[in-house]
Amino acid sequence: MNSREKQLKAFDRLLTIMDELRAQCPWDKKQTMETLRHLTIEETYELGDAILDNNLEEVKKELGDVLLHIVFYSKIGSETQDFDIADVCNSICEKLINRHPHIYGDVTVENEADVKRNWENLKLKEGKTSVLEGVPKSLPALVKANRIQEKVAGVGFDWEHPEQVWEKVQEELNELNDEIKTGTPDRIESEFGDVLFSMINYARFLNINPENALERTNKKFTKRFKYLEERAKALNKPLADMTLAEMDVFWEAAKKL
Repeated sequence: MNSREKQLKAFDRLLTIMDELRAQCPWDKKQTMETLRHLTIEETYELGDAILDNNLEEVKKELGDVLLHIVFYSKIGSETQDFDIADVCNSICEKLINRHPHIYGDVTVENEADVKRNWENLKLKEGKTSVLEGVPKSLPALVKANRIQEKVAGVGFDWEHPEQVWEKVQEELNELNDEIKTGTPDRIESEFGDVLFSMINYARFLNINPENALERTNKKFTKRFKYLEERAKALNKPLADMTLAEMDVFWEAAKKL
């Protein structure tokens, strides 16, 4: 059996199991798209964690969980005769073919930027009223800012050089500093948001994903702080009773580990 046959057989097995669970399992029978939604979001974040940890065994498992949810939604859709897994697959296939005229048509592209630009222009031709229409409202603010900037850059609304973006960051920092001195809390918050937005934009010019960068720092800080807690516990001294200088000794030691 070749690789494609094995893949199709495995997918068919999953579809069969989903049919059986939906028919026989009390929990699976009760689920709706609405009840699955928050679980899907959780599974997606768990996949993201595994990717950042570069734990490929966990990536494999979490991909399976996400795939199960896709099959589950499709099963529910088939029960109401709205769509099934074949419709889901064919829908994305048609979209990929239509959005890649440089592969399935006669359009010529020079680089990745051309591909992104064509993608956004094609979406507008498909009836989208704005290039920002595809940015989910419920995305976390940092991720949303990054997607917004990628979207508008795809139609040419962008800086030409990284140096220009860095100048914008410095400009926003100066404006924030001015508001801190004389402004209201609302104005300070507004300028702080502008600083973050400009930094996220600068990250794009450095080919850095800001969400990944911040999460790496979160993980790094958490690991170091847990080391600090462990050392304090070993000394039988609560952190609240330690001076900053004492804590800093262990913090510096954690950085060297």
